[in-house]
Parts: sequence; structure tokens; C-alpha cells
Amino acid sequence: MKRLCLILFIICIKNVLSFEKVLTINIDPRKEDCFYQHIKEGENVDLEYQVIDGGHGDLDITFTISEPMGRILHVDIKKPENTHHFQAQQTGDYKFCFDNTFSSYNTKTVFFELLVENDYDSDESDFNLAEGVSAEEVYDLKVEDIKEIVNKVKGHLSKARHLQDLFKSFEARDRNMAEENYFKVNTLSMVQLIIMVAVGVVQVIMVRSLFDDKSRVHNVWKHLDTKR
Repeated sequence: MKRLCLILFIICIKNVLSFEKVLTINIDPRKEDCFYQHIKEGENVDLEYQVIDGGHGDLDITFTISEPMGRILHVDIKKPENTHHFQAQQTGDYKFCFDNTFSSYNTKTVFFELLVENDYDSDESDFNLAEGVSAEEVYDLKVEDIKEIVNKVKGHLSKARHLQDLFKSFEARDRNMAEENYFKVNTLSMVQLIIMVAVGVVQVIMVRSLFDDKSRVHNVWKHLDTKR
């Protein structure tokens, strides 16, 4: 029983070993923010970002991915969202940069998710760590079946969490867009109201000036009529 638990523990550690980071960050106008993550050669990287709030401007951002030696892997110019998947060819600190230098006034809010996974091959050497476990015992325990189940559970959990984070980002973006439209509607309505009040006041003054000889506007009308 102890050997079975040890084998299951080794399988879980070897297959579920991964790193995930989820951030929501604000990129100020005329600024560029970069983040670094240490990634080993051969690891699989899944990355997704989405601009969920653009202030009073467009929902866009410039995004770059650079290798430890400085070579640029991917560049997105003023995009609202995108996903990237690649396998690391070098070991070191990879750089992920969000560039908002093209915006003069608007702060961008970006949802950012980074998933780094190890891709281990399945072979009998994986069980050499469990000393005293013979090949016959491993066969009897149907380890391959157990590994398949663990991998399926891990995959379903990762997908569920990814979808939850994605739905949260969609909700945040839609809410920010609704608030921005609400602000624009209120601003335009206020401007229209001020113009209507101003026009109404001017009309009242002009009409009154036609019947009031002592008003300054009436004197202006008389002066203009004299010049004619």
C-alpha cells in the first residue's frame, strides 16, 4: 500500500507540475511596463491578454515577447487581445512587455494570464525513484491507467480555471464599455442641455428687447438700423 501511494505521488508531481500567473494591470499613458518570468528550455508557454478598459480611448495595447538573449519572439501592434503558444528554446528570464507609449492621456487596464507547463515523457525510468518497486508490480497496478486519469483531471481543471478567468475578463471589459458609453451619453446630454438653455435665454432677451425701449439690446438694434 505504501508503494502504491508513493507511485501515485510521483505520478501526480511529474504530471501536474506547472506554473500559472493571472494579473490585471494598469498601463499609464506614455509608459511601458515589462514583466519577467524564468522559463526552462522545453517548457510549453501559453499566454493570453485582453484590454478590458481603455479609459476614454480605444481598447488596444502593443505587446512583445522577448527571449533571454534579447531576440523578439512575438509583436502585437495596438491589438485589443491575443493569445500566444510557444515552446521555450532557451533557459532564462523571458520578458513580456505592454507598451502604451502611443497613448497621450488614456490609461489601459489589461488582463494577463501566463501558464508554463513541463512536458514530461512517459517511460519506465519515471519509476526508478520508487526504490524497491519491480516492473511486475508496476504492471499489476496499471500505472498507465492511473496516469491517464490524473492527466485528464488536470486538463479539465486547467480548462475550467482558464474559462473562469476568461469570462471574468469579458465581464470586466463589457462593464467598462458600458460605463464608458454611459459617461459619453451623459456628457453629450449635458452639452445639449446647456446649448438649449443658452439658446432659450438669447431668444427671450431678443424678444423682450423688441418691446422694451430702455433695454441695451434695443439700443443696439436701433443703432444697427440707423447705420442702414
